[in-house]
Amino acid sequence: QEQLVESGGGSVVSGGSLRLSCVATRYTYNSPCIGWFRQAPGKEREAVAVTYTGGGSTYYADSVKGRFTVSRHNSENTLYLQMNSLKPEDTAMYYCAAQRGDYPEFHVLSCAFKNWGSGTQVTVGS
Repeated sequence: QEQLVESGGGSVVSGGSLRLSCVATRYTYNSPCIGWFRQAPGKEREAVAVTYTGGGSTYYADSVKGRFTVSRHNSENTLYLQMNSLKPEDTAMYYCAAQRGDYPEFHVLSCAFKNWGSGTQVTVGS
């Protein structure tokens, strides 16, 4: 059973919007940290937005601050990423990730991410 399933990617023109969804199992969703990463061809994976369940804080990459918003729908175990004012440089595969899981650790932003979805492609045309 997939524990993280992303959807909502697509192709938009610059300035457009998309909303990504990540449906998780309850156990995975209640990870101490859960968030969104992205990876463009030839580039390293980067954290886009991460939420911390315990303290309620949220991290945003500088490149998306003011444009992207992460939110949680707790009753549906779903994490969202609202992306506005999209730019061509936002083009990437977007992944949902959580701490609870069995993958090798990817340690960043004080969280050891061990669970990943298969990703959803976002393409922004100029």
